[in-house]
Amino acid sequence: MKERAIILTLNAFDKLDAKTAHGLIRGTQRFDIMGVVDSSNYGADAGEKVDGKYRNIPIFATVKDAICSCPEVSVAIIGIATHGGVIPNELELVLLECLDSGLSLVNGLHEFLSEKPHFVELAKKREVYLKDVRKPKTKDELHFWTGRVNQVNCPIIAVIGTDCAVGKRTSARFFTELLNNNNKKAQMIYTGQTGWLQGGEYGFIFDSTLNDFVSGELEHAIVECYTRENPDYIFLEGQSALRNPSGPCGSEFFVSGNAKYAVLVHPPKRVYYDDDSHWGKIPSITSEIALINAYGAEVIALVLNTQGCTYEEAKSFQKKYSDELNIQVLLPMEEGIESILPVLLTLNKS
Repeated sequence: MKERAIILTLNAFDKLDAKTAHGLIRGTQRFDIMGVVDSSNYGADAGEKVDGKYRNIPIFATVKDAICSCPEVSVAIIGIATHGGVIPNELELVLLECLDSGLSLVNGLHEFLSEKPHFVELAKKREVYLKDVRKPKTKDELHFWTGRVNQVNCPIIAVIGTDCAVGKRTSARFFTELLNNNNKKAQMIYTGQTGWLQGGEYGFIFDSTLNDFVSGELEHAIVECYTRENPDYIFLEGQSALRNPSGPCGSEFFVSGNAKYAVLVHPPKRVYYDDDSHWGKIPSITSEIALINAYGAEVIALVLNTQGCTYEEAKSFQKKYSDELNIQVLLPMEEGIESILPVLLTLNKS
């Protein structure tokens, strides 16, 4: 049975920092999400706040309110990313309140609860658990790259972004669900903590893996998925962006993961990486596609993250890029992603 959970976002549910929470609201096979605790956004439905879809997931002002309304809850999940992945004092107090109320804690940040003696002691006293999703594997659990990925005989499609927090994981899930709903077997390889939280079976936490083992862990996840599931398609959840200076990432999916296809996700209204002018401008779409092509992969579609766009602006960007690039340009929030199905089906005609 799924554990029933609340998500903690402090006062950031309506910000990009809460993308883990947003992903869990959209769907998870690992937990039943009963509510969100957010001191600035309480009173609303979490689904409506994320994408306009009512999901009967209320936002509460406090942990106490959430537990009173949902006494069957057994888990609290940290749903935000913090600067440097550390646990600020404000969040620590909320976490300790959850523990003292008998809730287990699931933590996707870089700072580990299981290494804090007072958390360990209180968890033991309350007979609950602490789960640090990003805790690295031990050396004997890690894999080196072997070349076995070259024997995978189905399309491997990397979902790559031009920046962080643009919807790579969500897009990969959308594509996987689309194919599974149309009599094809598709699997997604997760590479971040939210993918695991959403119930991903195959994958690894990219930014918690020693660099020497990243290529091997990626290959192992793909090969294991292919061997066990025999899918028609495999999607790779991208991380960061190929040229984001704060964490360049993506070449591994093409070089080590043998992805021969890519879907590019782009926020047309975002000028700078992470909206920070000091990090430089996001390069043009055409140059990003050329870079992906240089890795031997074909970009089969462009997904637009239309945050901050009016509907008219979104449609204008769609037409502009469609005319320039001669590939399918998708507006998932406005139009869904069903129109890409014929393109995907041509990749695997078996």
